[in-house]
Parts: sequence; C-alpha cells; structure tokens
Amino acid sequence: MKKAFKIFLLLIFAAFIVIQFFRIDKTNPPIAEGNNIEAALAVPADVSMILSRSCADCHSNNTVYPWYSNIQPAAWFLKDHIDEGRRELNLSEFNTYTAKKQKRKLEEICEMVGSTQMPLPSYLWLHRDAALSDSERKAICDWSKAEAEKIQL
Repeated sequence: MKKAFKIFLLLIFAAFIVIQFFRIDKTNPPIAEGNNIEAALAVPADVSMILSRSCADCHSNNTVYPWYSNIQPAAWFLKDHIDEGRRELNLSEFNTYTAKKQKRKLEEICEMVGSTQMPLPSYLWLHRDAALSDSERKAICDWSKAEAEKIQL
C-alpha cells in the first residue's frame, strides 16, 4: 500500500511539472485611446481610480499579470476569468459598443458592484487592495446610473 501511494504521489508531481510547459498567452490586446470608457463618458477621477484598481485587470486590455500567472493550473483559471471578463465588459473597448449596449453595461456595473458580486471574491483573496468600500460602491453606482441616463437610444 505504501509503495502504491508513493507511486501515486510521484505521478502527481510529474504531472504538475509537465503542465508547467503549457503556458498561457499574456499578451494584452492593443489599446486604442479613442475606444476606452473615458473617450465615451465623463469619468470622474475618483471613479477612474476605482475602475483602474478594482476592475481593469479583468475588464480591460491593460491586464497586469500577477506572479501566480506563471504557475499552472492557476494560470489557466486566471486566463479564463480574464477572457470572460473582457467578453462581458471591456473598459478599453467601451466606446465601440452601441448606445444600447453602453447603457445596459452601465446598469450592470451598478448591479454587480452594488450586490458585491464584483470584484469576484476569488480575485479578492490575493488582491485585497481591490476590495471596494461602501462609499466606493456608491460612487460607482451613482456615476454609472447618471451616465446611463444621459445615453439617448
């Protein structure tokens, strides 16, 4: 029994080593300044700072990959979250959205931040500085609601 367990552990360790050779692509898509959210909307400095600190890693083309993005399978999980985040809302591409989509995304920002679904709890485990205070959540919601109301459909 002991020998089988040792073989099992050795196989697990070998598999872990092998998967380290399957790296994720950490290349950020290009950023066209005229396409970002600041080009589409008036974003106050405090809101811009919050978006940059708490949202941009997953919801923009300006991702800063952390140290654990070099360790598989954590990097695969991370890359999946980043890809999904960019598909759902990309602050770097916001000005390319239709007016209807911009309005909907602004409403969703308030909904997700206000209900504490964003930033993701799993992201906050290692990024405590991205946690939002109640006043920051309110600032984001107030701003996103006001901007959504300005959009004419």
